[in-house]
Amino acid sequence: MRTWQKYSPYPEEMNRQLTDVLADMYFAPTELSRQNLLKENHPDTAITVTGNTAIDALKQTVSMDYQHAALDLIQPGHRMILLTMHRRENQGAPMEAVFVAIKRVVAQHPDVEVVYPVHLSPAVQTVAKRILGHTDRIHLIDPLDVLDFHNMAARSYFIMTDSGGVQEEAPSLNKPVLVLRDTTERPEGVTAGTLRLVGTDGQQVAAAMTSLLDDSAAYQRMADAKNPYGDGHAAEYILQAIMKKIGTH
Repeated sequence: MRTWQKYSPYPEEMNRQLTDVLADMYFAPTELSRQNLLKENHPDTAITVTGNTAIDALKQTVSMDYQHAALDLIQPGHRMILLTMHRRENQGAPMEAVFVAIKRVVAQHPDVEVVYPVHLSPAVQTVAKRILGHTDRIHLIDPLDVLDFHNMAARSYFIMTDSGGVQEEAPSLNKPVLVLRDTTERPEGVTAGTLRLVGTDGQQVAAAMTSLLDDSAAYQRMADAKNPYGDGHAAEYILQAIMKKIGTH
């Protein structure tokens, strides 16, 4: 995965490129990721397109009988938006603009609620509590572990995030994703229609939310789009490639 901008996301983009220099085998989630590795002169024979192992994990983490206190906060029949936002490059004015937009859209839609597991960073906590705290139908909760997050995502109407991994996981749950970033290292999702890159401009964020909430056809197009990040068997493909490499059958 690449954005080709070393500070977006930071520090992940630099870490990816540094790690790839040291690696001997590469398990790419998509064909585009494979092409990016080839552009950096990594050998074709060392690259295997496998999909993302996070998609595999969803089979084990999401359960029908899942319960969480945050779900009890949602009124029956209401649509729940799951929000994550914490990136360093979004802190400050960009984050404030997004939160104000979310607050406005929720106020305009009486059947919509937001669950926001707030990052522990003081910079995020302060802004979240100041703008979103004590707001009707917006619930600030503690951070979630992987199992809890996957199950909350599965029960959401759509997801808003500046996280990377969520962009790959949510489409397997048939959940549209609004990406709160100006760039993404996952353009395959944008092309496939599972993701929409909306940035942090308040008007654009509000317009994107309103579109998914008010236009059922627009919502369904994103929800039904095929996830380009794997079929849930990435771990098997990785194991096969490693066994082939070391000569084990």
